[in-house]
Amino acid sequence: MTSSEATPGATDSAAKLAENLGAMERRAGMSLSAIYAFRMFGIFLLIPVFALYGEKLPGATPFLMGLALGIYGLTQAIFQIPFAMWSDKIGRKPVIYTGLIIYAIGSLVAGSADSIEGIIFGRALQGAGAIAATLMALAADLSREEHRIKMMALIGASIGASFALSMVMGPLVDAWIGLQGIFYGTAVLALVGMLILYFAVPDPLHSRFHRDAQLNTASLGDVLRDSQLLRLDAGIFILHFVLMSLFLVLPLLLRDFVQLPEQEHWEVYIPVFVISLLLMVPFIIIAEKKQLMKPVFVGAIATLLVATLGFIFSESRWLFLVSLVIFFAGFNLLEASLPSLISKTARATQKGTAMGVYSSSQFLGAFAGGSLGGLAHQYWGVEGVYFTAVGALLFWLLLAATMKKPVHLSTYLLNVNNVEVEQLLAVPGVAEAVLVQEPDRSSAVAYLKVEKRILDEEKLLSLASETQPSN
Repeated sequence: MTSSEATPGATDSAAKLAENLGAMERRAGMSLSAIYAFRMFGIFLLIPVFALYGEKLPGATPFLMGLALGIYGLTQAIFQIPFAMWSDKIGRKPVIYTGLIIYAIGSLVAGSADSIEGIIFGRALQGAGAIAATLMALAADLSREEHRIKMMALIGASIGASFALSMVMGPLVDAWIGLQGIFYGTAVLALVGMLILYFAVPDPLHSRFHRDAQLNTASLGDVLRDSQLLRLDAGIFILHFVLMSLFLVLPLLLRDFVQLPEQEHWEVYIPVFVISLLLMVPFIIIAEKKQLMKPVFVGAIATLLVATLGFIFSESRWLFLVSLVIFFAGFNLLEASLPSLISKTARATQKGTAMGVYSSSQFLGAFAGGSLGGLAHQYWGVEGVYFTAVGALLFWLLLAATMKKPVHLSTYLLNVNNVEVEQLLAVPGVAEAVLVQEPDRSSAVAYLKVEKRILDEEKLLSLASETQPSN
């Protein structure tokens, strides 16, 4: 039965299940997005300005500056999964409060430091307040299966917005309150996050493990043996490796080569981000609508490579600025595409595990980019940083060019009762279906991979509605 042939009763039931996020879910999604955004805004705020302090911090060397910029990624990668597992035992909110307190302490330590070593220690503490995975688990607790992707998309959008805003606001905030003020300001943001958690985030009725949002150690081996997922993990590692490496020198070149005073760097970043986002949008549409994800993905990596070569061979400030626009067009496109590719590639029941490995790879890339980029800057100068980034991008281009064409399937979750896998697979557009009966709940969760273009969502939702107990 196609959607146009559905009965009125089934249509009504499907409409109720397919409605947008409910009031509680919207409240949870907005408040959790704000907490996540505030935390990442404080982390990202240093990227466009920190390199400018290399001459002002006692004991600073290019390597130590890079280590200070990226070390949060190492501690974040180490602690985020243990924190999430801890939250399964004691509850999400206590762990999030703990993480925000650690983050605030790290910010205060870095703000009061009078040496580069003190800032490194403070940044490591900031990363150790690793609540990313726990926030995702709480978001899963507070959302119905059929609406969870919307919740995660809302949080993901907040992260992207915080990055763009931090690149613009970093120079402005730095001109206003300086590096010490930035660190103290991030401590204040952590406290604001705690207030949002207390007053705005609902308490979940149940905290349980969610295969689509959390890492499952039983699935870890399968995920780590999947060569296509590993290519994507390497991709996000290299993307943030290159970002951190280049921003050890790009702010210096804006000041010295473009001859733009530090407090005016925001005047470059605003048009750069606006133009790069406008350039990115058509390619996102082409990738999804025309099912040309791989060519667009490989092209975006090539774009980063072209931009980096543009930095190397820039003989005029205008070529340098054009290269900056091209770089962020490619960066933003890849940052948006990679999570989608992970979702398309991972098995429906292994998405949480795949995203956990992906997230850890991202943080480790930031750490490696800061530390190795700092070493390259120390021993080979600005050109050493550029050629380090070029080498990493060439390797990524090879990995991406040899990956399989991504299947255009999306993850879809549904809460069902007394449904057989065969019934789900009979719905047009459902390509994969796994039923998981969790021990602490009466109904099962259907983990599906679907082709959205042909999915009979009304039939799928009505099937789920018809099998729910009537109480």
